[in-house]
Amino acid sequence: MRRLPKSLLLACLSRPLRARPPLPPPPPHHARPRCLPFSTQTLTRGPPPPPPDAAAAAESKPAGLAFLEAAELHESEGDHRKALDLALGAIAPLQESHGGWSLPVARALRLAGAAASRIGLASDGLESLGAAAEIVDYLVSARRGEPEVVAVGAAVHEQLARAKMAVGRRWDAVGDLHRALELRRGCLDEGSAELGDAYRDVAEAYAGVLDFDKALSLCLKALGMAEARFGEDSTEVAKVRRLLAVIYTGLGRHVDAQEQIELAKMVYEPLGLNVELSQVEIDGANIRILLGRSEEALNDLKRVMKRADKDSEERALAYVTMAKILSSQERIGDAKRCLEIARGIIDTKDSVNPGRIAEAYAEISMLHESMGEFETSLSLMKKTLAVLEGAKDMQHVEGSISTRMGWILLHTGRVAEAIPYLETAVDKLKNCFGPQHFGLGFTYKHLGEAYLQMDKHESAVKFLTLAKGIIHATFGPTHEDSIDMNQSLANAYGLMGSYKLAMDFQEQVIDAYKSCGTGSSDDLREACRLREQLRMKAKGLRHAVFPANSLPVLPKHND
Repeated sequence: MRRLPKSLLLACLSRPLRARPPLPPPPPHHARPRCLPFSTQTLTRGPPPPPPDAAAAAESKPAGLAFLEAAELHESEGDHRKALDLALGAIAPLQESHGGWSLPVARALRLAGAAASRIGLASDGLESLGAAAEIVDYLVSARRGEPEVVAVGAAVHEQLARAKMAVGRRWDAVGDLHRALELRRGCLDEGSAELGDAYRDVAEAYAGVLDFDKALSLCLKALGMAEARFGEDSTEVAKVRRLLAVIYTGLGRHVDAQEQIELAKMVYEPLGLNVELSQVEIDGANIRILLGRSEEALNDLKRVMKRADKDSEERALAYVTMAKILSSQERIGDAKRCLEIARGIIDTKDSVNPGRIAEAYAEISMLHESMGEFETSLSLMKKTLAVLEGAKDMQHVEGSISTRMGWILLHTGRVAEAIPYLETAVDKLKNCFGPQHFGLGFTYKHLGEAYLQMDKHESAVKFLTLAKGIIHATFGPTHEDSIDMNQSLANAYGLMGSYKLAMDFQEQVIDAYKSCGTGSSDDLREACRLREQLRMKAKGLRHAVFPANSLPVLPKHND
């Protein structure tokens, strides 16, 4: 069985990739749009029409503002359904008194969108917030950064980002969060608490979509502001340091990441914050594993186990990390025992943070998978997905787990079961990481292979082609996964009878192996043999056998 590509769940712990696709830019400072969404479709453009008399104006203006103020009051009290009704009721009179493209209308739309999102009307909430964002962007440009307009604009874009994240659209949300930060920079003092929090939030958002380069500068800015406000030994600074450690790890700067972990530990230990201390020591142990310091990592984990409560999540996570080390040392029996203990703790937990429980199950399932225990792994992955149903902002984990389940089902002969999981993974990963993320490329590849096994050749070629574009752009044409993509396309076109296209991709495989040097001589010889089989197949010779997976495996040479 072929090896499984690196887990998406561990993507932030992998070495930096050759190239990252650009994130969508922050929403532009555009002029008034010609085509308006949702509520703004019915709004007047330009100044409000003159009222028939002063009395009418006096009546309409207070009514709209009264509705708006009442909606804001109910929002602050947590009565979101009432806030929604009042905000929608405010729009018409506010349009009459202030004009459709006005700040009060934008405020009403923001309120309506936020309330709709909170009561589960996600689509309506997004449309209303999108309309509010268009209005405030126009007003920011038209009024040259008037403070009140800028403040409302920042609130609108932040709320829109949160609403997008809640439905798994992390990739789109980052641009709105960045736009909110840009607006806040124009109206807040450099050392303000709100601005420092905004820098940290945007850095975390970029890290969440694995754009660690952009996250780094923002996080360093947030760290400097937190140190100035709270002092270097504060828990607020330690929180930013933990985020910085994640970013450094994602960039492959493991030594710098470990330094941030040690600084955070120096804050938590004297304060007696044992839960936080255990969490950062587990993080530190994982970084030490990446640095090849497994014995030091084991010592960190033993300290956690000695300190943590017997049935605590921290103790369970320490056992999972210890199992990872023991498995890498081929101490499989000991690793399994650690996983049993971890599961015994986690299975009984009713955590306030289901995301942490889901990630623990995911880690355990991957370790069982690495040991070849696929049924156990599948069972745990299903349990992970069940936990994720109650967790917000975890669609990226759901997408990663769905990909792995699809791969296991595919390669254990359950093709029909694999396809729904892979289709779900495509949707989740595209929304969370954008259309060019390498994990999405592997998911497309598995989906193409599944359709190929079901003799749906055109669908197979479609998804394999999508996969090739992403994987080649990410790893380069001579990476083993890129070469494998060309071989898969050659196989697919060969099965379709499109021998010219199959030959083109087979030639690309051969060219790639030639450029890899003498270490790929066996692979090159096999690729050339397949090319000859293709030529024979194109001539209609019945004894030709293609594709590669229908040929006997070449014997390995023992040195």
